[in-house]
Amino acid sequence: MMTRQTATLWASGLMALVLTIGPATAAEFATKEEAVAMVKKAVVFIKEQGDATAYAEFSQKGGQFHDRDLYITVLGLDGRVLAHGQRADFIGQNLIDAKDPDGKLFIKERSDLALHNASFWQRYKFMNPATQKVEVKDMYCERLGETNVCGGVYGT
Repeated sequence: MMTRQTATLWASGLMALVLTIGPATAAEFATKEEAVAMVKKAVVFIKEQGDATAYAEFSQKGGQFHDRDLYITVLGLDGRVLAHGQRADFIGQNLIDAKDPDGKLFIKERSDLALHNASFWQRYKFMNPATQKVEVKDMYCERLGETNVCGGVYGT
């Protein structure tokens, strides 16, 4: 039988464990604020370093534009992938007709949104590289010339 003092100590220890684990688990995944900050950093990087240098950096896994499940993608408004932080095999492909698992033409939608907005959020489903599961993704994009510079977060 547990005494009141033992139960109190046990409950206090459990609460400390929950408080310790909670923030650490949340920190495993990027936030919307971090996505906005990374996209803004990427836009500045393109302007300072030029397209070729910037796109190569964005497409390099483990580089400065990778943070947990957050990475940068750059697509032309025509749907051509210019840089992709997770899928190098997409680079050079035109994905304007790509659909998410629900049938949403998400690249076409992104291009259409860019025609009317300097920056925007878009929601669709995509494979999360951290969990290897298809999840809801909220993508923040800024239009830069004839391109979309984007970074997104999963499971929001």
